[in-house]
Amino acid sequence: MTAEARRSLPPLPPRDRIRRVHVIGICGTAMGTIAAMLKERGFAVSGSDVAAYPPMSDWLADRGLDILPGYQESNICADLDLVIVGNVARRDNPEAVAAQALGIPAISLPEALRVFFFAERTVLAVTGTHGKTTTTSMLAWLLYAAGRDPSFLVGGVTANFDSNYRLGDGDLFVIEGDEYDTAYFDKVPKFWHYPATHATINNIEYDHADIYPDMASIEHVFRRFAGQIPARGSLWVNGDDPRAKACSTGVAAKVRSFGLGADNALRGEIVALDSTGVLMDVFLNGEACGRATIPMIGAYNARNFLGACALALSVGVPVAESIEHIATFRGVKRRQNVMAEIDGVVVIDDFAHHPTAVRETLGAVREHYPEARIWAIFEAKSNTSRRAVFQDDYPPAFAAADRVVLSRPWKQDNLPEEQRISIPRVVDAIRDLGKEVDLISEVDDIVCQVADLARPGDVIVGLSGSNFGDLHAKLVAALRDRK
Repeated sequence: MTAEARRSLPPLPPRDRIRRVHVIGICGTAMGTIAAMLKERGFAVSGSDVAAYPPMSDWLADRGLDILPGYQESNICADLDLVIVGNVARRDNPEAVAAQALGIPAISLPEALRVFFFAERTVLAVTGTHGKTTTTSMLAWLLYAAGRDPSFLVGGVTANFDSNYRLGDGDLFVIEGDEYDTAYFDKVPKFWHYPATHATINNIEYDHADIYPDMASIEHVFRRFAGQIPARGSLWVNGDDPRAKACSTGVAAKVRSFGLGADNALRGEIVALDSTGVLMDVFLNGEACGRATIPMIGAYNARNFLGACALALSVGVPVAESIEHIATFRGVKRRQNVMAEIDGVVVIDDFAHHPTAVRETLGAVREHYPEARIWAIFEAKSNTSRRAVFQDDYPPAFAAADRVVLSRPWKQDNLPEEQRISIPRVVDAIRDLGKEVDLISEVDDIVCQVADLARPGDVIVGLSGSNFGDLHAKLVAALRDRK
């Protein structure tokens, strides 16, 4: 469970005296991004991590950021001015301990954003259990295409910018509002730190079982976030999601709704779901605004666009203009990312790992490829997916797939066995639903079997919250090597 209030900032040197910054956990998507942002602003930045792998390691190298391997006391020098601590670090992290011993102030990523990047900006925050990264990326593109020159930080690499972030000269900062906790010394949701003037709540479901014991605790942190938005601001909520609506009551900001239901202020009416994405008519307060062509598959991406369009509207971008610009949105890496098509076999990489995200992603793939044999290859590795809380929710999430392959249970020694999801039980339950399913322990063995059995017309979807042992690249290579 999180703390009830964010901490006060520790004493920091004057801004013009901060020159050297060290980032603990630099290979986290957001941590690597803050490191690159600071480097772009002229700071000398170092960073360390124990989990350096592509694409983040390559992304950092391209930006001139070296990764110090492991967490070592020797990485903390007395001439550092500031340490930024990722939530992967615990209180006994050698570098965190060394920084404290040397009197070097330590702050979290959200605190660093407030100190260095949010000043004199209007902050727009995208929140919710699902769709944050895509919606934030859409919003950033809509504002950029409208000539607003926004800054942004998003939890994925946007294809339009080929980056996780942008530092613009405009007065807007777009941020993905994550409800995960902040740092060992500041155990509150990240989005409590964000001084949002305008925000969305896309949806609310149970997630992050390592932090939140129940649904009520998650609803609590969203209510608190909504309550922070000032009266001059706006809160857009997914009117099709009862929890999102409930968490927006009694707040100071003006609350409006978006969604596909008839009662929403900003409403979409889907005309077609086809090979190009989603075709949707859009209405604001009952007035037709135009027909949007959303170049991403799945009805959930129609809602993601409506959320982005709503926030753009709050800062003066007409709905009709957003409809025009969404047609040139190019998506986000690891969200329905088609890696390759080899001899008629399509390989897709997707970040989905929550059972709802798995279900929606596979459903969208089925809509996009109605005649295909769809393979779903899944890894339970995230803090939530490897817990027993969703034991019964995963099997039906694979309903749109024809064949399912599950990898070995992720080894996590600090999680008691009775709290771990049983992958063999998931396999049995999927088989009871009439699906072909295999449990294959090693990634290389998965690659061999799938490459051997795949045939033209198949679509293979790899689903994981991590890089899945480089599954996708290995599978693409194996398919190309077939005789």
